[in-house]
Amino acid sequence: MKIDHHGDTPPYEQVRVHYAHAISNRELPVGAKLPTVRALAKDLGLAVNTVARAYRELEEAGLVETRGRAGTVVSANGDNNRERIRAAAAQYATMSAELGLAPQEALEIVRAALRP
Repeated sequence: MKIDHHGDTPPYEQVRVHYAHAISNRELPVGAKLPTVRALAKDLGLAVNTVARAYRELEEAGLVETRGRAGTVVSANGDNNRERIRAAAAQYATMSAELGLAPQEALEIVRAALRP
């Protein structure tokens, strides 16, 4: 992982996105151990608090869990979260069809909602 120190995206967000993608793509399986906060901070040349924030946000999203001295591991909840999103998408698709929205319009609504 490389951190772009000159880009618009804060370093903690770059770390969070990197791990979120790796978990959702199953490059990191359930139970995989993440580097310690201190080790990753040192490897990336970041402050410990920066990496800690990224890990905290991953934990709040249910993608990882911190087990004290045992470290931070990929949570089984990541699979549950993916299933919840699929179910919500199916419900949205059904509702948009019932309300007469064209598929393209329904997608545009989702795209607008996902924009930061």
